[in-house]
Amino acid sequence: MSQLNKINLLKFLTISRNGIQISRHCSKTAVKSDENADDKLDSTPAAIVQDDDEDVEERKRRIDKIRNKSRLLPNHRNMLMGQVPYPDGPESWIHTTLKYKRGLFGKYGLESGVDPRICYPTATEKADQDEFERVAYPFTLQEMQKMNAELRKEKEDAITKREEDIAKKLGKLDGWMAELNAKIAKKEADARAAKERKERLVEEVRRHFGYTIDVRDEKFKEMLAIKEKEDKKAQKEARKKQKEMKMLEKLITKGKAAAEGSEPEAPQKS
Repeated sequence: MSQLNKINLLKFLTISRNGIQISRHCSKTAVKSDENADDKLDSTPAAIVQDDDEDVEERKRRIDKIRNKSRLLPNHRNMLMGQVPYPDGPESWIHTTLKYKRGLFGKYGLESGVDPRICYPTATEKADQDEFERVAYPFTLQEMQKMNAELRKEKEDAITKREEDIAKKLGKLDGWMAELNAKIAKKEADARAAKERKERLVEEVRRHFGYTIDVRDEKFKEMLAIKEKEDKKAQKEARKKQKEMKMLEKLITKGKAAAEGSEPEAPQKS
């Protein structure tokens, strides 16, 4: 082995031995520190530990207050968290009412601190409730069922009657359509007849003058008015004559029917 290698080996061994010694020294120092710490903890006064135990509730309230970032009122936050809104007691006359207490017990149960006996009606309330039901619902169940059946039967009868009426009217629909078409045809025929009559009168007036004349001429208008008046009179006479003919035919028909009804019966052979 060369001289240089020997020197390097000695340096390495020296460094390793020093490192081991340093490690042992650190370990001993740490053990001593732990022992001193344990001694300090053991020497802590009992009064301090007891004070910490007593401040647990205070610390919890303080932490809860710090955690509360909602800015809600305490009663509103209690309601949000599913707790009784006013755990320290009522803060308003409303909180002492029977309705409020019943609602409080119905929502929070025994945690509300409400006596469950108030949830049951008193004798006075029961009497008032019975009186209300007697006035508001005077009929028995059987009577209401009977009334309901009668009402249902009336509705069914009305529907049936309405359906029969509709069916009857549908049966007459063809006749009504025929009458309507006849009226429309008669109206159109009357309009055509009036137009033809007007044209005929205009032609008669033109023939009367013997030359072509303007319809806006006063002479033409006067003569046309005279012709229209004569034509209306003739139509009236024709309608009157037609009416007389119808009445005559009706009387003849009645006379024949009366004669046939009063004709003696032939004697029966024995």
